[in-house]
Amino acid sequence: MLPSALRRWLHRPKRSDPRLLSQFFYADERVTQVVTEINCLDVETDPQQYLTLLNQLHLSQAELLSIIERIMDECIPRERHGRDYVIKFPEDLLVDNLRNHMLFAAECLMARTYIDVDEADGVRLRPLAKDLLCSLELVRMVLREQSLNQPGPYSEPIRRALIRFDILFAEFELSYVSSLVSVKSPEEIYRQQEIVVLFCETVARALKLGYLTQDMIDGYEPQLMFTIPRLAIISGLLIYPDGPLNLERRPEDISRVFSPFYVLLRKIRDLLRVLSKEELYKLEKRVLNESAADSQPFSDKDSPDLRGLATPHSCPSAPRHLGQEATSPQVGMITGVPQRTRRMELRARYSSTDDMIHTLFVCISGVADQLQTNFASDLRAILKSVFKIVTSQTEELVVTDTDQTEMCVTSTDSQAADCALCCNNREDPLGPPDWVPDSTCRHCMACRLPFTFLRRRHHCRSCGKIFCSRCSSHLAPLPHFRQLKPVRLCSHCYTTHLPSSSKNVNCS
Repeated sequence: MLPSALRRWLHRPKRSDPRLLSQFFYADERVTQVVTEINCLDVETDPQQYLTLLNQLHLSQAELLSIIERIMDECIPRERHGRDYVIKFPEDLLVDNLRNHMLFAAECLMARTYIDVDEADGVRLRPLAKDLLCSLELVRMVLREQSLNQPGPYSEPIRRALIRFDILFAEFELSYVSSLVSVKSPEEIYRQQEIVVLFCETVARALKLGYLTQDMIDGYEPQLMFTIPRLAIISGLLIYPDGPLNLERRPEDISRVFSPFYVLLRKIRDLLRVLSKEELYKLEKRVLNESAADSQPFSDKDSPDLRGLATPHSCPSAPRHLGQEATSPQVGMITGVPQRTRRMELRARYSSTDDMIHTLFVCISGVADQLQTNFASDLRAILKSVFKIVTSQTEELVVTDTDQTEMCVTSTDSQAADCALCCNNREDPLGPPDWVPDSTCRHCMACRLPFTFLRRRHHCRSCGKIFCSRCSSHLAPLPHFRQLKPVRLCSHCYTTHLPSSSKNVNCS
């Protein structure tokens, strides 16, 4: 037990930050002002002004939520509701301003407008949306009172209101997103972590055998997004069969990423087991050397060359755990048929060794490429985790937008020299810029880091140039380009060419 004096010190009332409360006051004023203007406007006579005000409301609410978030981190850091559940969300949902979207969704539900969800889910979510919005109003009221008083410790009503709002927001966010998309179960998250381990073991084996080099990994070579999954299928079926591709389990007991291909994977596994070491090497070298365009997508149906393959129940000579060598010397039977006889039977189905290897290559590549199509978000998240582990330059890996923008953003002066907007001497703005073609730009035009399948290209809607996510992490409307909704801007255009009244939201 902690001494009572230390407990009192740890739980002492936190002093409010007058600057933060001042920011809250003015953000709250802007929200109130825009709401008042919307309520006084005749939408039918001036729909354009209504859209403009609605956009301003969303931006103001986003700023208000951001400030409340910072106040909660300051006032109730130990009482914050956990948000570990976001790992269950599809990656695509995490790149946008999700908190602001949740608030807008709650407002739509209260107005009985079901934009993203069906009516039954909307009716179910409305009570939670009502509680959330009422809680937000209470938070705004008590914080407004605090901001008008002398700076001092946050009051107990503020703490209770913030804790209540934080809990309700988390509950609504999880419930609403779950009604939109299929949220992963804890079991599926664990299975995908197993796939990450398999992919890492596959890369380690490929490095050891000389299939890949560390420079290829550190350079995030684009072909690796095809090579690693293909090699992982071979490793998971043959080298590490007790891992996530353990096909002795039922289809529903393996990851949903691979379960649609269960039947085909079993047949691929059976044929892999008859390969000699030389033939396995030849297959893996072909996987490494063939381009993605050479592979054809396969469905989980019997192919002519794989029809009738047996379904073995065990492979005693296979490793027992990922990364560990097998210790059992047994080399038993496959479905009651001597192993040598079964090998000869399977090999006899093909006119030559090259024909057999070609069949395996097409089927393995087909499954791997289907993962790119059907489970793009899952596979991208898996590969990002793998690269975090296996790269020797993790400090330069851009996985998601973060607050560490200083690592990428260059000074304003360095960009001003070749900025068309800076060079324009007219008072009226230029017309909408032409976008720089993706094919002509290999590096971020601000931080100069190379683009990869992890570090993606983003166009600034103000200047048309191409940047990484960190160097184009701002959102704002551009009315002079008839962009009334927030659009992506690079850091230079945001700081140099955007009016201060429009600087509200980040993409992070």
